[in-house]
Amino acid sequence: MSKLANVLVFSDLKDRYAELLAAATQLSDNVTAAVFGSEDDVAMAARQGASCVYALGEKASQPMVENYAETLATIVRQCSPQPTLLLFSATKRCKALAARLSVLLDVALVNDATTLSLDAGGICAQHRLYGGLAFGNEVMSSPLAIVTLMPGVFEPLAEDAQRKAQVVQADYVTPANALVCKERRAKQGSSVDLSKAKRVVGIGRGLAAQDDLKMVQALADVLEAELGCSRPIAEGEHWMERERYIGVSGVLLKADLYLALGISGQIQHMVGGNGARTIVAINKDKNAPIFQFADYGLVGDIYKVVPALVEQLKR
Repeated sequence: MSKLANVLVFSDLKDRYAELLAAATQLSDNVTAAVFGSEDDVAMAARQGASCVYALGEKASQPMVENYAETLATIVRQCSPQPTLLLFSATKRCKALAARLSVLLDVALVNDATTLSLDAGGICAQHRLYGGLAFGNEVMSSPLAIVTLMPGVFEPLAEDAQRKAQVVQADYVTPANALVCKERRAKQGSSVDLSKAKRVVGIGRGLAAQDDLKMVQALADVLEAELGCSRPIAEGEHWMERERYIGVSGVLLKADLYLALGISGQIQHMVGGNGARTIVAINKDKNAPIFQFADYGLVGDIYKVVPALVEQLKR
């Protein structure tokens, strides 16, 4: 299949545009972006590969992102040539927006795509099934399709200050049935994005107490690495933020190094960790599944091995 006529990208997070636009420029010579923010945000989208930018204005607390389905549908109809693919980041807000838009436009939707390509049949998107135990390959041959893309699938393009884009001011279209935010409550969270980390130290059930995270953090510091965890640590014990959970419904790593400490290595976790170039596992159970995935493995107690590593690496 030749390249697509036009790809329209959108994200509620500014830092996802670079990868979305990199994907779009591989799939089409005409790339359109719908962007919240200032003139600088619009110019950044142009530098990252957009040939046309619809400026949505400053992102306010109201209306909610999901209420922009009608606005984006109008943009789709205004584009020339008309998009054959709407490419969104796989965030909670964007997936909710994509669902509303797929109903509004009566088009196919694939969420959490881990690969995206073209063939004679149409747009091909791969996504995880059965908790990461299998992958589904969907071929969308309809005139228009929507895909939400997981982070780390495409390498972001370097910004080019010479790139310019046509800028169109987009009018907000009020939906017939808008979502209304009645109250906002601050949520304790983290700004970390493990999908961009070069080195990650992950911890699992091998950690006996929350206070022992200090030991693991010391190793991460000396390695200049980010700290991640398995699902039980984030969602069971609540010892770490949800943003640090590596796994099938968490982060997919693209790190150069993933050091897994006390992690058994169940498939639900390794779906997230397998993208690392080098995996090093330390576990006291020689039969732990993690050793089947690791490039290097050490059978040992993390309470003995981690302090020894910190001491050696500090020399």
